[in-house]
Amino acid sequence: MLFRAGTSRGPFFLAKDLPQDPAERDAALLQIMGSGHPLCIDGIGGGDSLTNKVGIVSRSSLESADVDYLFAQIGIEEKIVDTKPNCGNMLSAVGPFAIERGLVPIRGDTTPVRVFNKNTKKFIDVIVQTPGGKLTYDGDYAIDGVPGQGRPIEMRFTNVAGAVTGKLLPTGRLRDVLSSGIEVSIIDATVPTIFIKASALGLRGTESAAEINSNTCLLGHLSALRQEAAHLAGMGDVSTSVLPKIQLVAPPATPRGTITGRLFVPQSCHPAYAVTGSVCIAAAANMPGTVVNDLMPAGSHSNMLVLEHPSGSLDIKVSRDDNGERAFSVLRTARKLFEGTVYYKGNIA
Repeated sequence: MLFRAGTSRGPFFLAKDLPQDPAERDAALLQIMGSGHPLCIDGIGGGDSLTNKVGIVSRSSLESADVDYLFAQIGIEEKIVDTKPNCGNMLSAVGPFAIERGLVPIRGDTTPVRVFNKNTKKFIDVIVQTPGGKLTYDGDYAIDGVPGQGRPIEMRFTNVAGAVTGKLLPTGRLRDVLSSGIEVSIIDATVPTIFIKASALGLRGTESAAEINSNTCLLGHLSALRQEAAHLAGMGDVSTSVLPKIQLVAPPATPRGTITGRLFVPQSCHPAYAVTGSVCIAAAANMPGTVVNDLMPAGSHSNMLVLEHPSGSLDIKVSRDDNGERAFSVLRTARKLFEGTVYYKGNIA
C-alpha cells in the first residue's frame, strides 16, 4: 500500500509479507525500490530521499502498544537500507495503514493508535480522525510542502530523549566547539541532531533549499562538520548513515515565527522539514544554553514553537505528559495512493 505521508512518500508492508531474516528483507527492499540507480528506474522508489522510504508494520506483541512500526530509509544510488532512524512523516500513515489492514479497529470519531517504533524503541500516540466510524483522508487541513488539503493526523511524542545514542546530550554538554571554532549543540531527542547557527557559516538562515543545495562548497563543509561532531557524540564513522542530522538555525523571519531552520537529510537541504527534526529543535529551544535557545525571541511561548522552513512553517505544541516530562505534538496529513502487488526477482511481496 503506497502512501503520501506528511511530506514523504513510500510503500507500507505488513511485516509478515516480507522475508523474516533482516538481511533477506533488506535485499528484497532494495530490489522493490530500485536502489542502485539515480531514478530507481527498476523499482517503485522515487529517486529522492523523501520518496525512497518504507514502513513495515505488524500487530504489536507488547501490551502497551497496538502496532510495531519499523522505518527503513532506502539508498538511491547506493544499495543501503538504514533502519537506525525513525521518520515522523512516514509515521503519520502508520495509523491509517493499521486500520486499513485490520490491525486496529475504528473506535469512534477518533481512533488512537499506540505505536511502538522499533528503530528508536519509543512509543508514539497517533490520533486518526474517523468521523462517523469511517476512515477518510479528505479534509480541510493543509501542511506546507504538500499541495491540497487532508484530514489532520496528530502525533504525540513522549520520552524523546536518547532515541539513538541513549543520551539527550550525547557529549554531556549543551554546546561544543569544533576544531574550526564553530559552536554546535548536539541533541538526541527523537533523532540525534547537530545544531549550528546559520550566521556561523555566513548564512542568513532563510536561503531556499535550492540555493543551499547548489552551494557545493557549503555542503562539503557541512559534511566535514557532521563527521567531526558525530565522533564527539560517540557515533563513529557516519559516512554511510543518514544520522546524525544537521540543522542550521536562525532567528524567525516573520512576527509569527519562533525559529528558522534548515534541515539536512543528510547531504542536502530538506525542502520542508522532518517531523522528528521539528521535535528535536523544539526540545533544544526549551533547553537554556543551547545554540537554539540563544535565538528564541524574548517573550516567546514555550508551549508552542512555530518553525519556519523553506516551504512555509510547522507548528509544534509542547506540553507535559503524566510524568511531568515534555511531550511534543505535530499535525500531518496522509493519503492512500494505491494498493496492490509488487514483484521482485521471482518473488511476490
